[in-house]
Amino acid sequence: MAKIYVNGDAQEVNLPLNVTELVAQLEVGNPEMVSVQVNEEFAEREDWDNIQIQEDDKVDFLYFMGGGQF
Repeated sequence: MAKIYVNGDAQEVNLPLNVTELVAQLEVGNPEMVSVQVNEEFAEREDWDNIQIQEDDKVDFLYFMGGGQF
């Protein structure tokens, strides 16, 4: 088991693990609308399969919300 940080919270995961697998494993809601940062760098969606998660990585799932009118 390896410890990573997901949105600031420690999580135990089994490695090897890529971003696509992490999104599925954590059952991230609306994965088609989420952006992912690994160690504060945005991960391009087309690269998710190639980005391997490492011990102590910091992963953030971000949702961009549209605003209303004033």
